[in-house]
Amino acid sequence: MQTHKDCFPCFLKQTIMSLDRYADSGTVSQETQTDIMKDVLLLMAKADINRPPSYTTTYIHRLIRERLGADPYRLIKLRYNDLAMELYPALKKKVKAGRDPLRAASRLAIAGNIIDFGIFSSIDISGSIERALEEEIAVDDYGTFRHSLSEAREILYLLDNSGEIVFDRLLIEELECLGKKVKAVVKGSPVLNDATRDDAIQTDLTSICDVIDNGSDAVGTILEWTSPEFQDEFHAAELVISKGQGNFETLAGTEKETYFLFQSKCDVVSGELGLSPGSMLLKKS
Repeated sequence: MQTHKDCFPCFLKQTIMSLDRYADSGTVSQETQTDIMKDVLLLMAKADINRPPSYTTTYIHRLIRERLGADPYRLIKLRYNDLAMELYPALKKKVKAGRDPLRAASRLAIAGNIIDFGIFSSIDISGSIERALEEEIAVDDYGTFRHSLSEAREILYLLDNSGEIVFDRLLIEELECLGKKVKAVVKGSPVLNDATRDDAIQTDLTSICDVIDNGSDAVGTILEWTSPEFQDEFHAAELVISKGQGNFETLAGTEKETYFLFQSKCDVVSGELGLSPGSMLLKKS
């Protein structure tokens, strides 16, 4: 993907949302907020439009965290991990109640991708769950997904957001029921509400499978910004499951056999895919 002109208003919107999010738990002067906005505008002026928008977004959120001296999403990440864990028992029953638990778990993993505070200020988790289980998925490569799983023993699972990580746990558990060894990947340090090792510990994912970090604070997975250790894991992986729109932006077109599970939440990505915003996808690379 390349950066589109419509990405620039979104860069500003994300900045404002981050500052508002921090104001919920901390204090930041109007002068500091104005200075941050001005610095973000300078970053936007230098944006490389030939690269995915995730590059510029990463620079912006590094600047915000540095200037605030804190992670503006820390508290909401904790809250949504707890909320998702409260939903977990009922979601687990939904997975096991159907004739195809893997299909149900994969759909719920896509439903969980609605928990994205880089794009939304409020979310409808219940509505997302209902749509994922009952409506047709816009791009559904599930049949190919099952075939690929039958030929792979080890899977690299790129996580996306906190809260959503609990929905991913459902799918990871089903993969392990099929005899697969799953290695889940979190971010090396905070960015937006993306999952880090702390989130994996809080949601008990570390007791379910191996959890590694990619050594990066980038939005999505910008391979050249990840650690050499993660790059080795990525290139050696038999099969990659990639969650979230940011990972799709940065990894679309990869030669590695990858399945993207996400919701197309912005007009730019939806336009690239020829889909309406809000579409759900289980898409092979």
